[in-house]
Amino acid sequence: MEYSSVERAASGFAPDPATDRRYDPKYDPLVSPGPGHGKDYAPTYWVATAGTPPADDGPIVKDIDVDVAIIGGGYTGLATALCLAREHGIKAVVLEANRTSWGCSSRNGGQAQNASGRLSRSQWIERWGKGVALKMHEEILEGFEHFKSFVAEIDCDPQPGGHFLIAHRPRMMEKLAAEAKVWKDVFGYPSELLSAQTFRREFIDDHEAAGALHEPEGIGIHALKLAFGYLRLARAAGARVHTSSPVTGWETIGGVHHLHTPGGVVRARSVGIATGAYTAQTLHPALRSKVMPILSNSMVTRVLTDAEIAACNFRTTQVLTDTRTLRFYYRFLPDRRLQIGSRSAITGEDAPNPRHLDLLKDGMARKFPALSGVDIDYSWWGWVDVSHDMMPRVCQPDPKQSVYYALGYGGNGVSYSQQAGRRLAERIAGKSAHQTLPIFTSPLPGHPFAPFRRIGQRMLYFQYFRRDERA
Repeated sequence: MEYSSVERAASGFAPDPATDRRYDPKYDPLVSPGPGHGKDYAPTYWVATAGTPPADDGPIVKDIDVDVAIIGGGYTGLATALCLAREHGIKAVVLEANRTSWGCSSRNGGQAQNASGRLSRSQWIERWGKGVALKMHEEILEGFEHFKSFVAEIDCDPQPGGHFLIAHRPRMMEKLAAEAKVWKDVFGYPSELLSAQTFRREFIDDHEAAGALHEPEGIGIHALKLAFGYLRLARAAGARVHTSSPVTGWETIGGVHHLHTPGGVVRARSVGIATGAYTAQTLHPALRSKVMPILSNSMVTRVLTDAEIAACNFRTTQVLTDTRTLRFYYRFLPDRRLQIGSRSAITGEDAPNPRHLDLLKDGMARKFPALSGVDIDYSWWGWVDVSHDMMPRVCQPDPKQSVYYALGYGGNGVSYSQQAGRRLAERIAGKSAHQTLPIFTSPLPGHPFAPFRRIGQRMLYFQYFRRDERA
């Protein structure tokens, strides 16, 4: 006897995963078989305030042949499709398992910074030397300029002005001063070091701030409005974006990639992978255990009163990040709310545990005592794609296969994902001879202890917390 999904739920049966469209708060890319099929969005502030989603092309309903298929309909996938159409005359087909920008692109903090990956500019020099680091700086700057041009084209509530890196302890000011010197002397990148008194008086009264480093490039955006803008532009340029179309199987026959979806097989001559932290372990052998998915929690307060805003001295809407390894990122939103995020659970199973939201509330109360106990209107979490060497990759892992990917932004993908999409489009179009940086010429590295990575993550979180919170 067959039961409908409603009857199954009413009868106490577990939902049928093939038909259940509800958001799964415990989804975990390391253990879940895939990201889902037509799942609802996570209950983010961005989803609640983005307005009606623009039209897409619906699910795949039959077998089709295409030149290029892009797997993943978030920032990177949509930017790749857009750049393929605008700059190379290639009209790609985007395959999204759930809804447009269902993953990282609708769950981030909306902070666009002049960075990519987890390493600082001084760490670039240590890893690659000055010459390569200078070229990396040029690549990131170029990407940010392209990003700003799209922000000007898309209605995504931009809050420009720059980015503050806030010393959460006095000892961190020495490190910020050293980094600022590297920015100036090596890269010619301007910055301003601010005392605690100046920062708290003129910008925001973060009670933990022991000073701050300001850089001129940084923009706050509405995360999902940006994604919806990419969707509109990509489809207007000729790309097709098929939602509710997860790739459930992949065969390569005679050089053609047969991507199986619930509605039909997409036969593609080239495939670009842009699935971020939501990359299933079984999607493609080149990506198995190559990205470490890390959970990040975020919350948004109710609309704040004039008195609360004055008590916190919210005089800037620029994006803010503190210097913890397990960093807090936050900003004052256009509708008078505070958004703040930080680390979360280790596993998807533990993600709904209230203690992770409590960590954010406690952090907010330390920074802004006037907001202690204030109501939280939105709370969510999402997975961040962190590579094992802390830097992203845009590459073709096997020159014999027409498979390409752009992954591993480490929480700094809001702006660089657009540039990564442009670089991925160049790769797919065969116009990447100039891509000589290590992030283009080497694949994502593996890790010998990948099967035990979460044991190591627990140990590292404990170590980071002790180091971050000491005086």
